[in-house]
This record gives sequence, structure tokens and C-alpha cells, in this order.
Amino acid sequence: MQNPTLSRRDLLAAGGATLAGLALLNSRFAYAAPLQAGEEVIPWLDQMTENLEPQAIVNQLVWEEVDSWITPNDKFFGIAHYEWPEIDAKTWQLEVTGLVKKPLALTLDQIKARKKQEVTFTIECSGNTGLPFFGGGIGNAKWGGTSLATLLKEAGVQDKGIEVVFYGTDEGEQTVREIAMKQNFARSMSIQDAMNPNNLLCYEMNGAALPQPNGFPLRLIAPGWYGIANVKWLKRIEVRNTRFMGHFMARDYVTIRKEDHNGTTVWTETSVGRALLKSAPVRVVRQDGKVTIQGAAWGAPIKGVEVKIDNGNWQAAKLDNTQKGDFAWKFWTLDWTMPKAGEHTITARATDTAGNVQPAMTDPVIANKQTYWESNGQITRRVKIA
Repeated sequence: MQNPTLSRRDLLAAGGATLAGLALLNSRFAYAAPLQAGEEVIPWLDQMTENLEPQAIVNQLVWEEVDSWITPNDKFFGIAHYEWPEIDAKTWQLEVTGLVKKPLALTLDQIKARKKQEVTFTIECSGNTGLPFFGGGIGNAKWGGTSLATLLKEAGVQDKGIEVVFYGTDEGEQTVREIAMKQNFARSMSIQDAMNPNNLLCYEMNGAALPQPNGFPLRLIAPGWYGIANVKWLKRIEVRNTRFMGHFMARDYVTIRKEDHNGTTVWTETSVGRALLKSAPVRVVRQDGKVTIQGAAWGAPIKGVEVKIDNGNWQAAKLDNTQKGDFAWKFWTLDWTMPKAGEHTITARATDTAGNVQPAMTDPVIANKQTYWESNGQITRRVKIA
């Protein structure tokens, strides 16, 4: 996810406060609930002027064009960290190996013959809105496949196994301590996390075969986790007795944060994992003289969303509860009564069913973060009412 104008290294050097500000510059992909007939979009003032989209990212979601709760397959974002592998489903097999009592090698037909399970899940890339050129790395789909836990039970995880590693077909070269090595994309999770009954070995997306950019013929779907954990183009699942420290677990997709411990700064490094609570004011629309703020919230079961206009009080937005799903986004709206002409700021914050509140940009959990991953601070947008 590099681009020639602003590299990862540049962003890391910029520091947490600068990165938080850059998160607001993604209005080219401004968030929005489905646009209704006759609604006029009032454009945000904080517009991007350059297309910095790298080739490694395709189909960034254009929020102004969202017209359904489910994101169509041909408009769903995709990311390649190494290559975009073309796989022949007729010769492809999934290997289940390592510390298992019964190693498996399954064809796609054998996997499809198993009991099918479905889940509606909004996947977000952990770099979404943390990078100035990346605000559309999110989409909502109904995923279909077979239970990962059931397959692992069939293989029989040995008692000394503690970690499950998921290997993709995509591969590239990494250099570690001057040692160049070819590696497949890989991520891992604990046995306990892998055994979650919601996890799927997914071969279907919105009722159709999994598209190639989204992991054909098989991918992991781990509801509640950031996109990086949902490994695409699966080829091998391996149970190990040690923690996996591959490139995308220990060196990249690592959040660096400074913490204060009794006046001493302590630096922490944590691997990106579960999705975080998030919301955004995604567009302002006018219809028949009525102005409405529209937005979305995701990352956790949503209890409510509040909106603040300028320096006013927080106001409760109306959630759209017509669509259900513990792991799916919710759209929301707020009627803006008699807005004054001129420039305004709009900020949103979500609260989940456990009582957690989306943090402000000044909250230490965001302000002390030095990397762009897991940027879930409150997003403020600027708009001008004529």
C-alpha cells in the first residue's frame, strides 16, 4: 500500500497528531447512507485534490454512490499485498496440516459439500481513514461457506497446538536481517479465536462465487476482525505450538503507541487484530428545503450514534434498524433544523451495546498512536450551507 507521493515511512515519521489530521482528508470517498431520489448532496469542503490511490487497492467504495445495505460484488474493495493470484479451482486444494491428528487435503467441491453457513459482515481495512488516500476500504456482504471450527475439529488439533496460521497463495519476497526470502502472505490467530463458531471458510459472496479480487476460490471470514485477518486465496491452514511471527503479524500491520507510566514514556507494539468501534458523518443532503446529515457506524454492535454540529451539544441520530446483523454496519440520519448559512463542522461518535464510546482525536489512545492502523477516532467534516 505504497504510493509515490506519501509513503508509509513518511506517515510513520509524521507522528500520531498529524496522522489523525490526515484521516479527515478522505472526502473523495465520503461516507453516506443510500441516496434517495431527489436528494442533492452538499459537498464537503475538505476535498482531496489528487488521486493517490495505489494499484494495490481496487474498488475503493464511493460512498456518494452507495444505494444498498449490501455492497455489490463488483464494487467491493480489494487489496493485494504481493500479487493478484489467478487460481484454477479444478486443481486447487486446501491443506490442513501441522499439529493435527488427521491431516486433510480438500478440493473445492469437497468443501462445498459440507454444511453451509452464512454471515453478514462489514469488512474494513485497518488502514482505512488512517491514510489520506484511503477512505473506501470498507464494504458489507453476505458471506457463505463452511465452519472453520468444524474442520479443525475433524482434523483433530493436538494438545500442544496453540496457534493457527492461514497461508494465502499470494507470495512475495521479504528481507529480514539481510536474509532475502520468498514468503506467502500469512496471518494467524490463537486456537481459541480460530474455534469461534462465526468463522467461515468462505467460497461465496452475496450468493455468487467469491470474486478473484476478494479471495477466489476460498478465503477466511472472521467476523469482528479487521480485513487483514481475513486471509484471501487460502491454500494452507497450519496448527503450530509457537506464536507465529511472520511479516504481517510482527513487522507490518503493527500499531505503535506511546503510553505514560508514572511520568515515563513506554512504547508498545501490538499486532492489528479485532475491528474497533467507528462512525462517520458521511454526507449532507438537501431535499425540498430540508437538510439531513447521513452517516454510518460499524466495528461493534451499535447502540447509538450522536452528532455534534460546530461546538453545539451532542444530538442523538436515528438508526436505521430495518437491516439486522451483529457484524454489519448501521446507517444513521440526523435532521438538521434550520442550519445557518456559512461554514460548519460535523462530528459523529458511536456507542456500542457494551457502553464503549468512539474516542475523540485528542484521546490518548488515538493521539499517542504513531501509526495509521486502527484509526477509529471521531471524524469531523466541514460543510458550507448556502
